[in-house]
Amino acid sequence: MTGGAKEPRFIPGHRHFDRRSLLADLGAGASLSVLLVPAGMAYSLAAGLPAVAGLYASISALLLYGALGPSKVLILGPDSSLAPLIAAAVLPLAAGDPRRAVSLAGLLSLLVGAILITGFVLRMGFLSNLLSKPIRTGYLAGIALVIAVNQLPGLLGLEHSSAANGVLWQLTTILVHLGHGDANLAAALIGAFVLALLVVTSRSSPWRMLGVLGAVAGSMLAGFLFRIEGSVPMVGALPGGWPGPALDRLGAEDIAALAGPAAGIALLAFADTTVLSRTLALRHGNAVDGGREMLALGAANAAAGLFGGFPVSASTSRTPVAIHAGARTRLAGIFSALLLLAFMQIAPEATRYLPSSVLSAVVMVAAASMIDFKGISALFRSSLTEAALMTATFAGVVFLGVLIGVLVAVGLSLAVFVARAIAPYRTELVLVEGVPGFYDVTRHPEGTRIPGLTIVRFDAPLFFANGQVFVDHVRSLVDRSPVPGRCVIVAAEAITGIDSTAVEQLVQLDEYLHAQGTVLVFAEIKGPIKDKLARFGPETRLGQARHYPTLESAVDAWRQDPNSG
Repeated sequence: MTGGAKEPRFIPGHRHFDRRSLLADLGAGASLSVLLVPAGMAYSLAAGLPAVAGLYASISALLLYGALGPSKVLILGPDSSLAPLIAAAVLPLAAGDPRRAVSLAGLLSLLVGAILITGFVLRMGFLSNLLSKPIRTGYLAGIALVIAVNQLPGLLGLEHSSAANGVLWQLTTILVHLGHGDANLAAALIGAFVLALLVVTSRSSPWRMLGVLGAVAGSMLAGFLFRIEGSVPMVGALPGGWPGPALDRLGAEDIAALAGPAAGIALLAFADTTVLSRTLALRHGNAVDGGREMLALGAANAAAGLFGGFPVSASTSRTPVAIHAGARTRLAGIFSALLLLAFMQIAPEATRYLPSSVLSAVVMVAAASMIDFKGISALFRSSLTEAALMTATFAGVVFLGVLIGVLVAVGLSLAVFVARAIAPYRTELVLVEGVPGFYDVTRHPEGTRIPGLTIVRFDAPLFFANGQVFVDHVRSLVDRSPVPGRCVIVAAEAITGIDSTAVEQLVQLDEYLHAQGTVLVFAEIKGPIKDKLARFGPETRLGQARHYPTLESAVDAWRQDPNSG
């Protein structure tokens, strides 16, 4: 098939069949499949479950998201932020029985999937629209730092501590171990060499993929030839077996006990997945739908629960690895899942000879690629407020955790929005000599006012919290006018809404101006607002025909009859 041929329907993520894109996805999937092993096993153990459950969860989630997900390059799987929540929900009910723990984890994943799919049906995907560019940029920068710090122990051959303890704890622990001379010099040298190799090869797409594959394959070959598994921490061999249902010995009381934890995990998974998905989509010129993201995430969790896994979300460590290795579509995730499944059956011993420090280097370089330095610089140049939101998100993610950091940033964004709505930009419009139209006096201080006429602009909807701000603005302009005003024209094009409180305040303003012999009129007012003025105040002057289609027509009408007020 040629590059312009239409895609086969069974290839998700491809609009057109492209051999180079397919090869890139194959290479990225091969690189990613190696990383899925230690990550899946580690997060499964952190959740108090058998290591193989993490691999089953990874395979199921990647296959389902590959079929349904809106993001081209997002990788789903077990995550460090979910592991402690899963353990807290499942282990007390399992009472030390590993098989029952797996069944409960599967049920928990099914409940998470059901909650997310219900959210899709109820059209709750709009919640993803609360994630502005400053939040997305700060989130990725914070996640990159968290990932890099969490990979430092592996790079240095140290024992990993829980990522849930936070960045400061992790750094302190690393410094203490280094002070005691606990670092593994051989592991650190291998990691440093791979790190340097990946930095050099990361400057171009073809070499980037070859660099990752070469580092992983070469390290395994060296580990096998030189038999260094006794002196350097290794990933270890893969567990065997096929994914399959493990939902037995469950009752209605288990569903009731896990419903609350499932809701919390669903919220965290959706928040984490949506932020990463939207950020990556916008950085690569794509678009994702929040509702479809919720559906795909729900289906992936349901699949993980059905096939011996546990709840999953977007992976902030494996996604950048896939991108860094050259992934272009969701096929990379599907290939990695199939390769992992094949490795588990055919060559489970292959990863026994892979040094852990190699994977740490791969993840660290990939994480660094997520930082949008140009976007950060642009925010600081264009808006200090948005730069502050980005910085708050970054700090929140680093020091408070992903969910709390994002929620804090969303809360701050809403607070800024409310503050801007309460005290929006407002100004007086004037004439500029030789230029037709009316202009902001703050930008054109050389402009002149029309004697007896005040033209006001208010750039926000009028509602209970800012109606008095508008009234005070108009009164101050009228009171400061060097010539007693006979007319106030409100340039109302930017006023997109009004409530009953604001209407009442407008009526009071009109009464105040009328007592001074000044008429209040509106230009370019929108139809729905005009209708509300007529409904809320039919007995007042505001309910009468005092509206003009354009600002020019309102000024012309006043010039023809200056005494109309």
